[in-house]
Amino acid sequence: MTEEPPVRPVEAMTALERVLSPVSWWVGIDSGWKEHQVCLLDRHGHVKGERSFAHNGPGIAELCAWLLQQTDAPPAQIAVAIEVPHGAVVETLLERGFLVFAINPKQLDRFRDRFSVAGAKDDTRDAYVLADSVRTDAHCFRHLALDHPLVLELREASRLAEELTQDRMRFINRLRDQLRRYFPQMLELADDLGTEWVLALLALAPTPAKAARLRQDRIASLLKAHHVRRFDAADVLAILRQPALHVAPGVTEGITATVATLIARIRLVNRQLNQANRQLATLCDKLAAEAPLGQAGEQNDVAILDSLPGIGPIVLAILLAEAYGLLQRRDYQALRLLSGAAPLTKQSGRKRIVVMRYACNQRLRNAVYHWARIAMQKDPLCRAQYHRLRGQGHSHGRALRGIADRLLRVACAMLTNRCAYDPHHHASKPAAA
Repeated sequence: MTEEPPVRPVEAMTALERVLSPVSWWVGIDSGWKEHQVCLLDRHGHVKGERSFAHNGPGIAELCAWLLQQTDAPPAQIAVAIEVPHGAVVETLLERGFLVFAINPKQLDRFRDRFSVAGAKDDTRDAYVLADSVRTDAHCFRHLALDHPLVLELREASRLAEELTQDRMRFINRLRDQLRRYFPQMLELADDLGTEWVLALLALAPTPAKAARLRQDRIASLLKAHHVRRFDAADVLAILRQPALHVAPGVTEGITATVATLIARIRLVNRQLNQANRQLATLCDKLAAEAPLGQAGEQNDVAILDSLPGIGPIVLAILLAEAYGLLQRRDYQALRLLSGAAPLTKQSGRKRIVVMRYACNQRLRNAVYHWARIAMQKDPLCRAQYHRLRGQGHSHGRALRGIADRLLRVACAMLTNRCAYDPHHHASKPAAA
C-alpha cells in the first residue's frame, strides 16, 4: 500500500489549499449552446463518468444530481472547472455549493497540448482536459463565487449602457456621412450631432432650401428651449445659409428620408441611454447604502471610491461591476493586471521590451483610461505625473496608464485604511511610473 502524504497544518496552508483540502472529485464541463459535455475524475485522475446534458432547466438540474449520485459526496468536495465564468451553469453550481473554477481559453489551449501535440480537439477531450488540469494545476484557475445581487444587476446595467453608447455613436456616424453628401453646413454647428437641439434643428430644416427659409425668431426659440448659449440665432442662420452643394436631382429627397429615420433612432437611443445612466446612479446609491459586515459607522467602499479625482458615475459603476471582488480584497496587483494598467515585459537573452498589456478586461481598461484622463485634468498630482512621464519620452497613452496605475494603488490603500481621498496626504509620496 502506498503511504498517504503528510497532512499540512491548517495555519501553513494557502487560501487555495484550504479551499481544495476537502476536494476528492474533479469535474470538467465543456459548455456549449445546446448541451454541455461533462467529465468526472477521482482524486487519482481516473475517469469515473462522462455525459452530456441539455442547456435548459431540467438538464442543468440533472447535471447537479448526476454529480452527487456518481460521487456520493457533498458538493463542497467536488471541484468543477469551466471556461465561461458566468451563466446559468456556473450560477446553479455555485448556489448548490459546488466549488467552481474558471480558466482563460488561451490557457486551456496550452493545457490541451499535454494530451495531444497533434492539436486534436473535441468536446469530450476538452472536458477531460479541464478536469485533469484543475486537479493538477488549480493555481492557474480562478475561484468563482456568487456576487452581490446588486453587483450582478449593476453589471448588466453598465453593459447595457455601453451597448447603447456604441449604438448612438454608430447612428451619429451614419448621420454625419449623410449630411456630408448634401448638407455639410450642419456639421459646423456641433461635434456631437446627437444632441437634442441639433436633431430638432435638422428635423425643422432637413434640406438647405428649407434652412434658408427659416426665420431668425424661430431659431432663437429653439436655442432658448434647449438652453444653447454657444450660438445665437444670427450665427446659426448665417451658417445654414451658406452656399449649398450641387447634387443630382433626387439625391436630396432620397437622403432626407434616411436622415429622418436616423433622427428617430438617435432620439430613442438618447432616451434609453439617459434612463440607463439614471439606473446606474440608483444602483450605485443602493450599493453604497448597504454597508457590508464590519463597516457599520464607517465610510462605505462606494463612497471612498467616489471621492477619488476624475471618477464619475459611469466609471464608478464599471469598476464596481467588473472588479467588485478584487476591490473587496483590496488586490492592487490583480486590479492593475485586469485593467491593463500594468505593462507587459518580454525578455529573451539581452533583448528586453516593455509593451502595453492587451490581455485584460476591455470594459475595465476603457473605464480606467477615461478615469486617468479626467484625473489628469483635475488633480495636480496626476497632472504632474503626466508631464513627468511625457518629459521622459513616453506616449500620451503610456502616461495615462501610469496615472491609472497610481490611482488604483491609492484606491486600494484608501479602502484598506477606510478613508476618503486626501490630496495633501499623498502629496509627499512619490508617484508610481
